[in-house]
Amino acid sequence: MFHVEQTNKSIMKHLTALMEQVKSLPDKPGVYQYFNANEEIIYVGKAKNLKKRVTSYFNKIHDSGKTNVLVKNIVSLKHIVVDTEEDALLLENNLIKEYQPRYNVLLKDGKTYPSICITNEPFPRIFKTRNIYKNGGTYFGPYSSNYTINSLLEIIHDLFPIRTCRLPLTKDNIEAHKFRVCLQYHIHRCNGPCEGKESELIYAKRIEQISQIIQGDANEISKVLMEQMKRLAADYKFEEAHLIKEKYDLIENYKSKSIIANSVVENTDVFAYDEDDNSAFVNILRISKGSIIQGYTIEYRKRIDEEKAEILALAIVELRQRFQSNSKEIIVPFAIDFSMKGVSVIIPQRGDRKKLLDLSMQNVRQFKFDKMKQAEKLNPEQRSLQLLKSIQEVLHMEKPPLTIECFDNSNISGTDAVAACVVFKMARPSKKDYRKYNIKTVVGPDDYASMKEVVRRRYTRMIAEESPRPDLIIADGGIGQMEVIRQVVEDELHIHIPIAGLAKDSKHHTREMLFGFPPKAIGMKPTDLLFKLLASMQDEVHRFAITFHRDKRSKTQIASELDTIPGIGEKTKNDLINHFKSIKRIKSAELNELIEVTGTSRASIVYNYFKGVVTP
Repeated sequence: MFHVEQTNKSIMKHLTALMEQVKSLPDKPGVYQYFNANEEIIYVGKAKNLKKRVTSYFNKIHDSGKTNVLVKNIVSLKHIVVDTEEDALLLENNLIKEYQPRYNVLLKDGKTYPSICITNEPFPRIFKTRNIYKNGGTYFGPYSSNYTINSLLEIIHDLFPIRTCRLPLTKDNIEAHKFRVCLQYHIHRCNGPCEGKESELIYAKRIEQISQIIQGDANEISKVLMEQMKRLAADYKFEEAHLIKEKYDLIENYKSKSIIANSVVENTDVFAYDEDDNSAFVNILRISKGSIIQGYTIEYRKRIDEEKAEILALAIVELRQRFQSNSKEIIVPFAIDFSMKGVSVIIPQRGDRKKLLDLSMQNVRQFKFDKMKQAEKLNPEQRSLQLLKSIQEVLHMEKPPLTIECFDNSNISGTDAVAACVVFKMARPSKKDYRKYNIKTVVGPDDYASMKEVVRRRYTRMIAEESPRPDLIIADGGIGQMEVIRQVVEDELHIHIPIAGLAKDSKHHTREMLFGFPPKAIGMKPTDLLFKLLASMQDEVHRFAITFHRDKRSKTQIASELDTIPGIGEKTKNDLINHFKSIKRIKSAELNELIEVTGTSRASIVYNYFKGVVTP
């Protein structure tokens, strides 16, 4: 008892101290850090007003259980005051990356994408790299597509004779004649700066043009090439003009693949956002001089149900830092709560900017879809188990329904009545366990009585054979079908298996799931994966039952006409049915075709019967 009192006093003491810290916070923008009992940073946040933002954590019970857990673990806090909201956003991003607090979103970006490097040396080289070194040169990227970066580098090396060697081309080394030209010089892909055949000034101008192309500004280079081509043609230097034209065509082809038709958008960053229960995805499209020069998507693992506006703002800072973007305009799908100095934020409703936003949305959704497919490919059972756990949660079951059985009846005015049972294991059809049933004890169109018979036969046999029972039974119907199944399973056989029903609308589409006695509708959206899974089960049992009924009805119709032919027994009838498949084909068959199946005597009887020939 004494220990409990001491613990309560300790908690109250630390809460009092914590609230004193909160009260002393300034009404200014800044970043706050929460610490646990081990003095570890467990959360970093930004605020336009530190006092208001931090106070909101402690003056109410939060809807999110994860946020409540965070608050319980806060023992102390620290804060950093900054001048602007933008500074707060930048600082928050840096602190999260440095400390990776337990309750902050986690940037999942383990894959290293390639960039283009222009080296910081005399006669710079240009190449693809995944390693970024400070003062190692100028980097452009990263590029999420190897094809894109390889194509761009290929165009650059076709257009410009840039060296690919790693020789230290200092002025002293060149003047000392330490190097000799290589094959690249002889095939006109390098102008031989190693032997002093090209000045550093001319080479530098070429590098400047390459930088323009990489950044999407190829228009000026196209104009220069066009002027050179015209001048050479006017001087009747057609071979040289043709070489310039090849370069001009390469540039125009590159522009045609990257430029946005009829766009008035100059330099801007476009951001799109999508999410699922566990992750958030943000895409950036960088636009320069009317061209898309880069596209990239990052993923954040959510920790405490963060607001999407907060995650998007964090991602904007991260991506603009990564791409060293200084665009004065950004396009977003919804409002973010933080502003950036000198940067206008646009939420477009129509026009070129809306088209760009739509394109970015396509990219982020595709990234999300690819991640989901990749996860399913690596662990297909994981997704199935998650869906089954969703059913368990929705229906408040003791365990996930690893085996589900669905029943359906099929008849036309009570004739050829059949039923079917399909089995799903781990949310996938187990076709070897499907069963067909001819209704034996019911006369006329009585679906309830037919369902009783089939369920009784199914589970009586399971009990006798001591077979594993399903975890869930689903009736292709509403309250009535559920009740007759319950009467057999619980009242007659005295076994307990949860029972659900899938009701359909007037268009025969799955409308809702029913569960419990008395049955109640379980709220699910038609777009939910769980709803789609259940609807697919209902469609599958209906398909299986209808196919069985159609086959039986077809055989019955064929058999009934053959039964009227005198002298034709069961074996001959079965042989004809199996060979010709339909009564129509038997009627239209030639005598020699019938003879091949049944022999001359019986073939003549069948042939004469259908042709109306009276045998003596």
